[in-house]
Amino acid sequence: MKIGALSSSLRKPFPVMLETYARMGLKGIQVLAEPEFLVADDTRLAAYKALIDQYGLVVSAVCGDVCRTHFSVALEWEDRVRVHKHVVDLAAKLDSHIITTHIGVVPEDQNDPVYEMMAKSLKAAAEYSASRGAVLAVETGPEKAETLCQLLDDIDSKGIGVNLDPANLRMVACVDGAHAVKVLGKYIVHTHAKDGINIVPGSPAAAYGIIEPDGSRRKFAEERSQYKEVPLGEGQVEWDSYLAALKEVGFDGFLTIERECGEDPEGDIRKAYNFLMNKLA
Repeated sequence: MKIGALSSSLRKPFPVMLETYARMGLKGIQVLAEPEFLVADDTRLAAYKALIDQYGLVVSAVCGDVCRTHFSVALEWEDRVRVHKHVVDLAAKLDSHIITTHIGVVPEDQNDPVYEMMAKSLKAAAEYSASRGAVLAVETGPEKAETLCQLLDDIDSKGIGVNLDPANLRMVACVDGAHAVKVLGKYIVHTHAKDGINIVPGSPAAAYGIIEPDGSRRKFAEERSQYKEVPLGEGQVEWDSYLAALKEVGFDGFLTIERECGEDPEGDIRKAYNFLMNKLA
């Protein structure tokens, strides 16, 4: 497995981020499709790619969490798919074929109207991805691994996969990362290396929120799950069993460090890199 980091986690300008990550010894970056990328023409994207190449890095994936519309809303899903297609085309110009995104909460009931809308919209996005030799990698988080696996099975497309984030699973849904790997193994194309702690067990769906097909927010009687992200190795993710499970299913892609908070992102990313290197040695 290879170690990379999310471009936005360092919170520094793009060239500085590349130089810093290369100096650390990282092998790749996951690019967040920020506005500067979304509006860039081919010449500008080629310049970004040349700079990435200059530092000996590759684009492990492109993060496509860039849309205000939702896969689950009847009047919005077509626009959400349109934006996804644009990110697929952008990723190809950066020589990457994995587009990660959050899709919202997948209901356990296959007859739930949100489930049905998600299956329809994600099928359209996945089929376009497949036509470009790309994969829409759904990020894990609020639902059980079995629930997400059922949805992906129902979509039944070569263009659908999983970006497995063990911290989201552990701190939000209290799901063990190794178990999730065993359930979702055939779909895993990319991972996030992050850690977290569940403070108060509760409803992951209430914590994330569910958007109904009419655009309203679902109301929950249950208390929301409470959690926090912490530096890698300081949380509840069982890294030894998780990494062993990834090896067992044949995953040899990127462990992409993600740090969404903290006062010292560079220090936390360096610590995460050293932690993972020791685990992989």
